[in-house]
Amino acid sequence: MMNVHVTKTIPIEFKWVVDAYQKVKKGGKAVGIDGESWTDFNKKAEQHCYLIWNRLSSGSYHPQAVRRVEILKKDCTLRKLGIPTSKDRIAQQVVKDYMEKRIIRH
Repeated sequence: MMNVHVTKTIPIEFKWVVDAYQKVKKGGKAVGIDGESWTDFNKKAEQHCYLIWNRLSSGSYHPQAVRRVEILKKDCTLRKLGIPTSKDRIAQQVVKDYMEKRIIRH
């Protein structure tokens, strides 16, 4: 029998999202499918971080599709890359940081 009283969500702290934002904004500058640059994101960073936190903590976060680009490799073949949106990069970083802390503790 299933225990229906067990929560499915993990309590996400807003600070985790802000920390992830600080890490991710230093990385790649490519724009995702939403067309939002880091310059645009930074103008409303607190609002964006709140939205990410709210959706992650409620279990309702859904990533957007990635923008597909092809880059030329040294051997002149093409390599496909998927570029996530800024919000998705931050959400991924929150999950990565959370998982790494759990692995280190156990």
